[in-house]
Amino acid sequence: MNAFLKNRRSFIVSALLCAATLLPTGATLRAQAASTPAAAPATAAAALTVSGDIPKPLSLTLADLKKMPRNTVHLKNEHADKDEVYQGVLLSAILKEAGAPQGGQIRGKNMATYVLAEGSDGYQVVFSIEELDADFQEADALVADTLDGAPLSDKLGPLRLIAPRDKRPARRVRMLRSIKIVKFSS
Repeated sequence: MNAFLKNRRSFIVSALLCAATLLPTGATLRAQAASTPAAAPATAAAALTVSGDIPKPLSLTLADLKKMPRNTVHLKNEHADKDEVYQGVLLSAILKEAGAPQGGQIRGKNMATYVLAEGSDGYQVVFSIEELDADFQEADALVADTLDGAPLSDKLGPLRLIAPRDKRPARRVRMLRSIKIVKFSS
């Protein structure tokens, strides 16, 4: 057992020494950063893709979303104990634009349709299509791009999905990047 631990320790020490010689120093990193062209702001290229079992897949930029009808949602942020005002586009309007089933189309096999929302950090949430349709209930889930009148921070945005009727904030998706409509079939 002692031989195993000794070999393991020497392997770890060797790996660390090797990594230390291969990694650039702070001065090298600063020089590389200075010579690298500045990247465009993340918000300029930000897009929301809408795909899946729909007739019209979409790729929406922030500019596209700004042109769509705007809505406002007032929420209580339980973590910060303050009121927040989000502004953006209703998810139902985006789904309508993509040709997702709505209103009278949601019956029979379409009742098993769900919407999968995903953030760039891999966080995913699911909504039934009925939850996002005004014929079934208040459909006020919002793809927000502003918070309290300012663009969303990098930590939250550039887009955030807000589900204001949920009692817990678990289906609020920060850094929203995709919406996928799936018709479940058995």
